[in-house]
Amino acid sequence: MGKDLLGELEHQVLLAVLRLDREAFSSSIVVELEERTGREVAPAAVYIALRRLEEKGMAASEMRPADEGGGRTRRYFRATSSGRALLRESRRRLESLWDGLDSALEERA
Repeated sequence: MGKDLLGELEHQVLLAVLRLDREAFSSSIVVELEERTGREVAPAAVYIALRRLEEKGMAASEMRPADEGGGRTRRYFRATSSGRALLRESRRRLESLWDGLDSALEERA
């Protein structure tokens, strides 16, 4: 997959990162994806997707304490401007593909 394309899981992970905002770390992303998609998500797969997103420049991370009290540190992720731009373009392309298909999705007797 090219640098300007996202696989399905990468796409979902990046959307979860946006949704979670400053609370986007690997296990919170797994929970978010499972709750939103209704599917089980392998933590290792999310971790790999996060690394790929960072390599592509679509996400960035930083280590910081898990809570304000100075607990253990976690790697927190955020979508970069390139990642957000790619998501906008991906959404535009998908909406273009979906345009006019409502009637095609209706049940037929």
